[in-house]
Amino acid sequence: MPELPEVETVRRGLAPVIEGQVIASAQVNRPDLRWPFPPDMAARLTGRRVQALRRRSKYILADLDSGETLLIHLGMSGRMLVSGDPLGVFVHDHPAPEKHDHVVLDMENGARITFNDPRRFGAMDLMETATAETHKLLAVLGPEPLGNDFSEPHLVAAFKGRNTPVKAALLDQHIVAGLGNIYVCEALYRARIHPRRKAGRIAARRVAALVPIIRQVLTDAIAAGGSSLRDFRQADGELGYFQHSFDVYGREGQPCRSPDCGGTISRIVQSGRSSFYCPVCQR
Repeated sequence: MPELPEVETVRRGLAPVIEGQVIASAQVNRPDLRWPFPPDMAARLTGRRVQALRRRSKYILADLDSGETLLIHLGMSGRMLVSGDPLGVFVHDHPAPEKHDHVVLDMENGARITFNDPRRFGAMDLMETATAETHKLLAVLGPEPLGNDFSEPHLVAAFKGRNTPVKAALLDQHIVAGLGNIYVCEALYRARIHPRRKAGRIAARRVAALVPIIRQVLTDAIAAGGSSLRDFRQADGELGYFQHSFDVYGREGQPCRSPDCGGTISRIVQSGRSSFYCPVCQR
């Protein structure tokens, strides 16, 4: 499933052709994805101007001049692809429709945004912009890891007394929003913390040090266009490249990249997810 860097990469790719533009027509080709689409979604989108395109955790939010916000979640295999872009950045010709093109937005500027999702685990919803943060999917989220609210004191307080492994704590969206399996593994490696360490038993200084490390991992991943492991594509159809920079994720049995370490990357399963780490570097 796309994590924060992938979603932010898609948002940045969509913004130049969507923000400030009018949706000339919206086409909804099925009644649902993971959940039913909101009533009359095509009609509620058609003719509306996109005032801003934001991201909250792993969700893309398009604020409309109608006072509603379109929420988009990519799910396991969802892709937002742009064609016919008048800016000349994307492929100009609109591709032939595909089986899993579930929502198509034709913009007045000639761009077309197609939401394609073969596995149909993605989602879209419409909500009032003024109360968007109270939406059931957004209200439970913790602070953004790249925002000011995600601070050293916040993480130290969140970890205090917790008996869960640090890996699980960082995946808890109440503590920090948008982190997923890949980037938690990478951050824990850079912090030299074993994924099984109990969150509440890690020294406060080491917990505090995680904050800038997490931010740097995410910033590096966004700069590389995210990570393409299976289905992820950027808005122009290109792959992300951060997977070529993984230190531990997916590298089981390969040598640790830390100089003079000599260790080999190991894999364990925690709560049904693979955790990759160096048993020599991470304690």
